[in-house]
Amino acid sequence: MASALVHRGPDSSGCYIDPEVGLTMRRLSIIDLETGSQPVKNEDGSVWTVFNGEIYNYAELRRGLSARGHRFSSATDTETIVHLYEDEGADLVKKLRGMFAIALWDRRRRELLLARDRLGIKPLYYAILDGRLLFASEVKAIVQLTEVARKINWRSVSHLLTALSTPPAESILEGIHKLEPGHVLVASPDRGVRIERYWEFRMEPDTSSSEAQLEERLRDLLEESTKLHLASDVPVGAFLSGGIDSSAVVAMMARSTGAPIKTFSIGFAEDRFDERKYARLAASAIGTEHHETTLRPESLDLLESLTWHLDEPFGDPSAIPTYIVSKLAAQHVKVVLSGDGGDEIFAGYEKYMVERGERRWRRLPGSLRRVLATVAKSLPDGLRGRNYLRHISLGSAERYLDALTLFTLEEKRRLLHPDVIALLDGDDPWGPETERLRAAGGHWLPPLQSLDVRRYLPLDILTKVDRMSMAHSIEARVPLLDHKLVEFAATLPPDMNLRGTTTKYLFKRAMRGILPREILERPKQGFAVPLGDWFRGDLRGFIRDVLLSDTATQRGFFNTARIEQLLHAHDQGRQLDLHLWTLVSLELWCRMFLDGKPERFLQEIEWRPRPRVERLSGQEVFGSAA
Repeated sequence: MASALVHRGPDSSGCYIDPEVGLTMRRLSIIDLETGSQPVKNEDGSVWTVFNGEIYNYAELRRGLSARGHRFSSATDTETIVHLYEDEGADLVKKLRGMFAIALWDRRRRELLLARDRLGIKPLYYAILDGRLLFASEVKAIVQLTEVARKINWRSVSHLLTALSTPPAESILEGIHKLEPGHVLVASPDRGVRIERYWEFRMEPDTSSSEAQLEERLRDLLEESTKLHLASDVPVGAFLSGGIDSSAVVAMMARSTGAPIKTFSIGFAEDRFDERKYARLAASAIGTEHHETTLRPESLDLLESLTWHLDEPFGDPSAIPTYIVSKLAAQHVKVVLSGDGGDEIFAGYEKYMVERGERRWRRLPGSLRRVLATVAKSLPDGLRGRNYLRHISLGSAERYLDALTLFTLEEKRRLLHPDVIALLDGDDPWGPETERLRAAGGHWLPPLQSLDVRRYLPLDILTKVDRMSMAHSIEARVPLLDHKLVEFAATLPPDMNLRGTTTKYLFKRAMRGILPREILERPKQGFAVPLGDWFRGDLRGFIRDVLLSDTATQRGFFNTARIEQLLHAHDQGRQLDLHLWTLVSLELWCRMFLDGKPERFLQEIEWRPRPRVERLSGQEVFGSAA
């Protein structure tokens, strides 16, 4: 299991085994390079932990724990976890400020604690098999056990085809689950497995503070969070797109360090997708040591590696540039700060503006909606205006979610083999979210932001950043998702985020005088990839070779005639690049994890660390990886 995760921790390995538990760790050394190896234990060896992430308030916690008599044997943030557990039990997670996936074994109570950070920055998977609880940072580690069946979870495939990712609590494989953000799992022989939520994102606008007070508070929290995220014993840099989020983080980094920050950007040969002029502008204004590279279609020869590191099928093609810019950063630093999260907590997405404009359709009488739906259904597939008529015929909640949907249920019925459709049994990936939006009261914007924080952020954005940075053994940190900053953002009245035609209204005001006006006023671009151009150009043959190959068609997942129709429609100019990329991602994943032998990737990694040995009752147990 550890050797499948070498990329997440190439610096050392560690292992603890007793009759009831085995813990192993691949370490990426960031803090306390000399004595920070894992697993870590308490004073008498009754509590052991392995931990992925960073605890940014560990120095403060350590001072309090030392004052209460706890003895530390290292300077690492990990050791605060075992001592905090001795005082707080499972509630220790409420005291942590950071990103984390934690496994902690209490030998006296015969109890295992798994915990994931509040926003889902770090991943944590688990499975229960024949009375055993298995867990790891990635699915590929769990399937190293040959008794774990590699059986596709079709509800997860349905969710992928709807929303570009697998569901919040499930993986692509049956029986392997995600521990959701803000949750703990406690397992013991006596009480079984219990999962509880310890934190929830709630938007509760506060109208008691003035705009000036909110602006000042926002600046202070961002500066504090960025300073905490700089804690490291290795070089730190930043991703810089030239958008307000990454630029604000880099500006705060520069304020905290007083030294030039190494920044990294990626661009495209296609001008309309290339943001590098803004990144250069921000880098020049802040005074960074700036590095950049260009992504071209030929870069897709890395797709095998990309598939391995993504771990599950993934429909967001921005994983490709994230992989390349992470590779660039890894040549210079071991930690990067990222601006991810700003669009969710400060309402920066264009879709919020679109929704505000479309809300006029909510006044349509039900009878007229039914007529529009009937007309839309009668029109030929692909006819201009057909999808729009169907879209505006929907109720408010359904209409908004429809705009986020890749393949609708009707489209999935045409795309998937009838046997697969039968397995889905009417599954609706948006079901619970539809009910949430219908039940939401008050202003329309906060429920949409909440949806993105709970779903899109952990399942897409943070998954992409974690897997692609870890592919190159660098740690990505997200200061905008410090939970204290997020909880403050949740109190902002809607007009502090979206005012007139201005998104991120308060955030932009807070950055006046810190960032250039051109950055604050630039139009939203997003991390788009010119897949449409590539799929009609240099990669046209590649897409067809993958989706219409004998290997793909013999799986029996999809209606081949429908795949050919989609390819033809895309050639004719329909925007189906995300649809095709998602199908390609699923097929490449099947080839890697169902057909092939992904272990060959491990054979290409050369490393020979000495295993760490722990003495336990006269036995030597160690973790090693290859």
